[in-house]
Amino acid sequence: MKKNSVIDLTLLLTIVFLFGFKSEIYAQENTQIKTKSDFWKHVQFGGGLGLGFGNGYADIMVAPSAIYNFNSYFSAGLGAQYNYVKQRNFYSANMYGGSLIALFHPIEELQISSELEQLRVNRTFEDSFGSEKQDFWNTALFLGAGYRNQNVTIGIRYNVLHKDRDNIYAEAFMPFVRIYF
Repeated sequence: MKKNSVIDLTLLLTIVFLFGFKSEIYAQENTQIKTKSDFWKHVQFGGGLGLGFGNGYADIMVAPSAIYNFNSYFSAGLGAQYNYVKQRNFYSANMYGGSLIALFHPIEELQISSELEQLRVNRTFEDSFGSEKQDFWNTALFLGAGYRNQNVTIGIRYNVLHKDRDNIYAEAFMPFVRIYF
């Protein structure tokens, strides 16, 4: 073999190797970018907003949340909550915290849910003898079921950790409306 032939063959193999290697790197980068953007296609945002007013009474609640749809059956996510309640000359409370949410859709119209909620409660009771302040954490574990129509679910949930005393919820059963976009 001539010296030029060996150099030409080595140069040719080097060029083929470099171009082949470069396209593999580009393909991996392209896949990673596609995976990143695919994540947000599975995320939905929503939550709840509540307002209640009466004679000397106010109840304001804001509860945003986000879920990730793993597939058409399972979703999970996080939520935050702030609630202000005031009954003139009797009661006031600020409650804030977060929650973990899991949703299961065995069929399209049915949503089964579980939600673990942890709220910090700062409340004050007032009467003619003075006032009493309470600061504590309240934990609730809601199991629920609802009818789902596209991105809106209406149902009922049950707090399995409900206690008649030392609780911020009057009843263990609570109706809910859940909306995700």
